[in-house]
Amino acid sequence: MRNNADTVEREGKYVQSVERALNIMEAMAREGAPVTVTELAEKVGLKISTVHRLLSTLAHRGYVEQDPEDNKYRLGLKLLEVGNAALYFSDIRTVARPYLEELVDICNETANLAILDKTDVVYIDQVESKNLIIVKMFAQVGNRGPVHCTASGKALLAFLPEEKLEEILNQMELTRFTNETITDVKHLKKELQRIRNEGYALDWGEREEHVRCIAAPIFNHEGKVIASISISGPSTRITTYYMKNELVDIIKGIAAKISHKMGYNGNGANRLD
Repeated sequence: MRNNADTVEREGKYVQSVERALNIMEAMAREGAPVTVTELAEKVGLKISTVHRLLSTLAHRGYVEQDPEDNKYRLGLKLLEVGNAALYFSDIRTVARPYLEELVDICNETANLAILDKTDVVYIDQVESKNLIIVKMFAQVGNRGPVHCTASGKALLAFLPEEKLEEILNQMELTRFTNETITDVKHLKKELQRIRNEGYALDWGEREEHVRCIAAPIFNHEGKVIASISISGPSTRITTYYMKNELVDIIKGIAAKISHKMGYNGNGANRLD
C-alpha cells in the first residue's frame, strides 16, 4: 500500500515524517479505540519499525499514550490541549467580529482584537476605519509587539494573575519607542493597577507617535482575560476629550458584551462595570 506522504515528499511540498505522524494520529482517531503497532502499520501502509519510531516520538511529546499492560496506543491529552487552543482562537474571533464592526460603525476608527502570547501582544482580527484618510498603524492582523506600550497589551497584562504578571515582567525589556513609552517597571505596575480599577487601558502614542488607542479586556466563563478589544486612530481625531468622555464607555460596553457572549457572568475580581 502506497502512503500519501511518499507522493507529496517526491513533489517537494511537504515533510514526509510529519505527514506520516499525522496519518497515524488520524488513523487512531478513526479507530476510536487503542491499537497495536502492527494494526497501525497496516492501516497507514508503513513498516512496523517506522510506525514504532513515530509513535515513540509522539508519545514523548504527549500526543499519544501507550498502555503498559497491553502495549496498545491511544491518543494523548496533548491533542486535547492543542484542539482546545484552536477552538478558543476560532471562537473569540467569531464572537468578536460583529462587535468590531459595531465599533467602527459607532466611532469610525479602526477596531482591533488582540491576544497575549508570552511577552507579546498579537493582533488576530481588525476592521479598518471608514475614514477617507486612513492612518496605517503598527496594529495589523498577524503583527506582534511588546505589551508594555500598547493599550491592547496593557489591558491584557492588567488582569493576569499576579504570579503570571510577574513572570512576564521579569522576561520583558521595556523598550522605548516614543517619548510617551513607559520604560520603568514601577510606573508600568502603577498604570496596570489603574487599568484594573477603571477597566480600560490607554495608549497616548507610546508605540507610534501621533497614534492613540483605547482598549478593554475580554473575559471567558472562568473570569480569565482571553483577549482585548481596542479602537485606534490618529491623535488629530482621537482627542483627549473624545477618549475620556466618549470612547471609555463605548469600549467598555462592547468588551462587556463580548465577555458575556464568552460566558462571563461579571462576578469576581474582573468585574466589568
